[in-house]
Amino acid sequence: MQGPLPAEQESRWGSLIALKAFTLLQKIEIVLMSLAGWMLLRLIGATLRYRVEGGKNVRQLKERKEPFIGSFWHNQVFCAAHFWRFQNIVVMTSRHFDGEVIARVIRKLGFIPARGSSSRGAIKALLEAKRKVQQGLTVAFTADGPRGPAHRVKPGPVWLSRKTGAPILPIHIQPKWFWSLNSWDRFQIPKPFSPVLVKIGQPLIVPSEEDQESWVIRHQEEMDRLGEYGEAYWEGQQTTENRQ
Repeated sequence: MQGPLPAEQESRWGSLIALKAFTLLQKIEIVLMSLAGWMLLRLIGATLRYRVEGGKNVRQLKERKEPFIGSFWHNQVFCAAHFWRFQNIVVMTSRHFDGEVIARVIRKLGFIPARGSSSRGAIKALLEAKRKVQQGLTVAFTADGPRGPAHRVKPGPVWLSRKTGAPILPIHIQPKWFWSLNSWDRFQIPKPFSPVLVKIGQPLIVPSEEDQESWVIRHQEEMDRLGEYGEAYWEGQQTTENRQ
């Protein structure tokens, strides 16, 4: 009997299966949109200048070869995809149209798409994430899910930490200059040559015997704290520059 497929090969096979659900026109649109998204991300991403705070929290986990659960807001996907590229990180993506576009873009950046969504088939998605963490792979979540509400933490990362013992790493990524799209999350596209703050919080390890809801609240509070810090960071930089 054939053993389980390697994670990257498995994700490619899943993408081929997912394409069967779309019409020929949709397939063409998926290919063109994913190519355009990848080119835009690579072109702008190459000009960004990152400032990382809390990087030791990631390094310590990597030195111990421990997987973690990365958590950031949905409107920060652009910067997150570029900053964390080519690190063999599993990213949960849905099986509908926009999920297939995202899956193709992030695969070109070295991520491993895992099929599922917190809005469709939530249980299946979380079980898939659990399996990936147990294989020793780091998993990334948009904390507010694929459909929001914006900046409201969903229970998925806390559930996964309880079941696997892997820590949640809250992350806030804040470009200084960016465009905001007219979407539910005000999706951010950084402007070329923008400095970008990557603020990594302390690991949150959720004990299996403790109440999930209280930890969702704690996760929310940490994400809010990092967000306030990130927004104030560039405002403070601007004030300092104006005084000089």
